[in-house]
Amino acid sequence: MNSRYFGSMATLAVVVVLMLLAPALAAGQDLSAAAKMTTTHKAWTPPRTADGQPDLQGVWTNNTVTPLERPKELAGKEFYTDAELEALAKHERERLSRIEDEGQPPANHSGVEGAPADDVHYDFSQFGLDRGQSKLAWNRRTSIIVGPEGTIPTLTAEARTRLAELRAKAKGHEFDGPENLTLGARCLARPNVVPLLPTAYNSNLQIVQGTGYVAIETEEIHDVRIIPTDGRPHIPKSVRQWYGDSVGHWEANTLVIDTTNFTDLSPFRGAQNLHMIERLTRADEDTILYQFTVEDPGMWTKPWSGELPITKIDGQLYEYACHEANYPLANTLRGARVAEEQAAKKAAK
Repeated sequence: MNSRYFGSMATLAVVVVLMLLAPALAAGQDLSAAAKMTTTHKAWTPPRTADGQPDLQGVWTNNTVTPLERPKELAGKEFYTDAELEALAKHERERLSRIEDEGQPPANHSGVEGAPADDVHYDFSQFGLDRGQSKLAWNRRTSIIVGPEGTIPTLTAEARTRLAELRAKAKGHEFDGPENLTLGARCLARPNVVPLLPTAYNSNLQIVQGTGYVAIETEEIHDVRIIPTDGRPHIPKSVRQWYGDSVGHWEANTLVIDTTNFTDLSPFRGAQNLHMIERLTRADEDTILYQFTVEDPGMWTKPWSGELPITKIDGQLYEYACHEANYPLANTLRGARVAEEQAAKKAAK
């Protein structure tokens, strides 16, 4: 998978989990309700669309501090206690206050939590992009991935060999051209669309429904999934797409999305027969419970699942202007050509 973007999700310190959200962290929200939440929601009757289906429409966020995979220091611990959740929220408030006052420090700077070296030049909080400056969905889970381990399962021997061959083939050719870079680096596809996972910032999405269809747009990076719910089958297996082929159906108040036909480039690089089931359940006026299961017998030793709350927000989505042939991509490739030219001159002396 794309290590930079999935990594930022996985350490977001990027999460997932369960239950009701609280107001924005910056406003110093009360976490008592979130702390008491479990994976079992009280029965609630959702509003209906004109064609009688549960209404999931609106602008939402899956912004969270819960990491995708459980940190090693929390191994075997699937849920925080109420006190631990309060402490986590306090730490997040203090982190944001410190960054807003002093700027974003590099990682491990004087023992203070900070940013990766390549991010320090861009202070997210200065532009309102730090996760703590937006509404957060709090919950007691220690990882988005559910279960005792809370981590992505071990790769199969076949997958380890395949990925090693890909890395060996790419070594020394990483910047030969745009096709050598990841889809994420090229602003073509990001691994937060299927499944719907948080990003470092702009972690928002919009859902629109019509008769026989549900559309989900993710703000980063402006992708829209059009999901038919009219009973049609998947497209032929020979047709592969970056975000796969999604078909949906309703089970009571839950939208169930079945996605197949992925390429091996996205969302998990090297996965050749990826199959994903997603479930979106309107839990209350402001919350959708999102659950997903990923499987590929040729990639992982077993399927794995995750869940997180998606919270309603006010406002609308704005353009996330990341596109192929953007300046960073062009400058990266130009820098590689300059480096090659300098190396050639040095070798010729």
